[in-house]
Order: sequence, then C-alpha cells, then structure tokens
Amino acid sequence: MPRLIPLDSLEYFCSLFALRCSASALLAQQSELRDTFLMTSTMRKISKPPFSFLQPVTVEPVILTIMLAQVLETTLLPQYLWDRVSEDVGYNSSHRPDCNSSLPIDPLQKKVQILTSRWNMYINVWGFFLSILVVPFLGSWSDKAGRRPLLIISSMGLALETVVSLVVMYRGLNLEYFLLGKMISGISGEYSSILGSSYAYIADISDKKKRTIRVAILQACYGFSGILAGIIGGIWKQTQGYIAPFWLVLAVRLASALYSYLFVCESVPVDPSVRLFSTSHHKALWKLYSTGGSQSTGCFHKYKLWLYTFCFFIVVGVHSGCRELYVLFELSSPLCWGSELIGYGSAALHLAFLSSPLWLKIMTRCLEDSWVALVGLISNIAGLLVFSAANTTPLIFTAYGILLFNITPIAVIRSKLSKLVDSSEQGTLFACMACMDSMSHLAGSAVFNSLFSATLYFMKGFSFIFAAILLLIPSVIISTVECLDKKTTWSNRNTVD
Repeated sequence: MPRLIPLDSLEYFCSLFALRCSASALLAQQSELRDTFLMTSTMRKISKPPFSFLQPVTVEPVILTIMLAQVLETTLLPQYLWDRVSEDVGYNSSHRPDCNSSLPIDPLQKKVQILTSRWNMYINVWGFFLSILVVPFLGSWSDKAGRRPLLIISSMGLALETVVSLVVMYRGLNLEYFLLGKMISGISGEYSSILGSSYAYIADISDKKKRTIRVAILQACYGFSGILAGIIGGIWKQTQGYIAPFWLVLAVRLASALYSYLFVCESVPVDPSVRLFSTSHHKALWKLYSTGGSQSTGCFHKYKLWLYTFCFFIVVGVHSGCRELYVLFELSSPLCWGSELIGYGSAALHLAFLSSPLWLKIMTRCLEDSWVALVGLISNIAGLLVFSAANTTPLIFTAYGILLFNITPIAVIRSKLSKLVDSSEQGTLFACMACMDSMSHLAGSAVFNSLFSATLYFMKGFSFIFAAILLLIPSVIISTVECLDKKTTWSNRNTVD
C-alpha cells in the first residue's frame, strides 16, 4: 500500500513550486528588460553624434545656415535670370530712362519681366513638384530612422543643386540646366524636409506650454539669416557678381550637413530595420487626418485639424508666392532698384521673422493664440495693399514696416496643430506639414507668377491685391473656430454647474 503524503507537506511542496515558477518568471522578465535596455542603448549609441556638448542648442544652427543659403539664392537667382533674359532678347538693363518717371514702360522691358517670371516659375514648380512626392516618405521615415539622417541628406541635396548652379554660371549654359539642380534637391526633400524635421525635433524635446515660443525661435533664426543674406547679398553681387555669393551658398549648405552629423543628438529612438519606401508612411498620414488622431474628442476636433491645415496652406502659399514677386516688382520701373536696395528690402522683410518671438511673448500675455494670429493676418493684408500701390522707394519700405507681424500666424498655426495631436504623432503631423509647405510653395509660385505675367499690362500690383483677398479666408476661419471653442467651453461649464 503506497505511503500517503501529509496534507501539510503537500501544501509546502505546492508553495515551493509556485515560488520557483514566480522566480523563473521574474528572471525571464529581468532578462527581457535587460535585452531591451541593451538594444535601446545600442540603437541610441548608433545615432549619437561625435560631439554632443552643445546641449542647449539643437537644430537652430541648421535653420540659420540653410535659410541663409535659401534667402541668398531666392534673392539672387531672379536677378541672374533677369540679366540672362535681357541679354538674350537684346535689352539694355543698364540704360532705363523710364525709371522714376511717368514715361511709358519699354515693351522690351515688359517682355523681359514676363520671361523672367516664367523661368522663375518653371524652376520653382519643378523643384516643389518633386519634393511633394518625396517629403511624405522622408518625414514619416524620420519617425523611425531619426531626424538627424534627414537633415544630412537634404542639406547634401541642396549643396549639389548649388554645384549645378555654379556650373551654369561659369559656363554660361542654357537656363534649362537649373531644372537639373532643382531635380537633385527635390529628390532629397529640398529645404521643406529640413524645416519639417526641425519642427518635429522641437516638438520631440519641448512641452506644450513652451512649444509656440520654440517654434517662433526657429522662425527668428530664419529672420536673422534673411537679414544677413539681404545685407551681404546685394552689396556682394554689386561688387563681384553672382558667382562669389553662390560659393557662399555652397559653403553654408555643406556646413549645415557637417553640423548635423557632428553635433545634433537624435530625439527619437532609431529602428535600423525601418524602410524608406513603405506604404505605412502614407497610411499614418491618412489615419491622422481621417480620425483626428489619438487625442480626438469628436468630429469638431477632426474638423479643426483640417481647417487649421487649410489655413496654413493659404498663409504659406500667399507668403511664398508674394516673396518671389517682390524682387521682380522692385527691379521694374518706376522703382528700378539695384542689388543693394533689393538686399535692404529683403532684410526689412525678414525682420518680421527675427522679431516674431518678442511679439508673440508680448501679445500672448493679453490675447489668445487665435487673436494673435488674426493681428498678424491684418498686418499682412494691410502691407500687401500698400505694396500694390507703391511707386516710390519710401512707400515700399513703409509696406515692409506694416508687414512686421505677418509671420506670427504661421507660428501660431503650427503650434495649434501640434497641440491637437498626441506626442507619438508629432513626426507624422510635421511630415504632413512639410508636404503641405511644399504644396503651398508650388501653388503660390505657379499662381502668383502666372497672375503677375497676365496682369502686368493693365495693373502691376494686382497680384498683391489678390493675395490680400485670399488672406481674408484664414482670418474668418480662425476667428470662427475660436468663437466656437469659447462657446463649447462655456456650455460645458454651465452643464457641470
């Protein structure tokens, strides 16, 4: 007959077995956590730059260098196209008796204006069209691959574009070769990818309270670069021509890539297995805008995401489209500005970027973000209307002074969109914003350059009046959404009471 085990002993063995199972599970969990920690540490070591002692400074120098080059190129390239087109059609741009007078404009000068505007449109539209196709891939890819590689790739693409431009200027090649340079920079994401990646980087490392100011600081870097480029670009071109400033453009774009490699720390964990060409990138964008994101509280939340994105599209499109026309407007009679005055005008325009953190800091103390954006839109509308009627140099600089608040709506809209989505969706959002930035530049360049060419014969400033009318749309949308938000908040408070 088998020997029976006492009940106390049986309970003891069961307790011992359960304890051993718990210990084994705990050891397995600790091993898994250790492996995860080691993998994460390895991944972060891969993305760590050689030098990381500039902790308070992150992507601001990247924006400084890239925008310095961008503003120099944007200011000088239309002037180079003007000179090349004038040479091709036989127009002597140095002898212009209709400047600062009431004489009728030379028909040959009108032809030069139209051809220059068209070439400017062709070059910009080609680059923006390519970047629209590439930016969504690169932006979403940076969520897993990191922000730092995208900054390096796009900076190198812009540097290669500058190499092509220098070859065209040295050899006097046909203007069609500028399209080749734009193709190279467009495939690498152009400067839109750098902007999108930089704003996503700031969203990664900042909280919601400080995000608007951090975004404005990035825009201030743009303004500082614009002022510097405007001052040195015009004087340098007047004394040494176009080639020397374009060598500076190449140098600062290479410096941006080098700084990103050496000093920028990664802000997101890097997944080495991520693929660049994947449908998941576009699926993430579709999910964000079809559902309103993981923080969605209903249809109104989703509609706000759509409406603010639409406002961003219009404001950036008007801003970029008109910026290209300022140089053409100032080159033609009756103003007939030279390179030095054009440089000062560009510096005055970019003063709005430099001063935007100060105005935002002051106005947000007494106004909601939406009303701050509305003040900026009113400033933009008034400045464009003055610009459309300007026929003297003092009046042009008066218009630039009125445009001092015109950049604040862009910073506010970016911040509002960022606050509408979860922290895990910031990269997807700013990938969409970068794509929208490219689309708005494309639309603005195409619409305003075409409109300027079509209306030049009966009203040269009509494009600026049209731009002012367009800005009424985001003004109405932003103020309406803010009023509805206030109404919803008061209704909820009354319901609780």
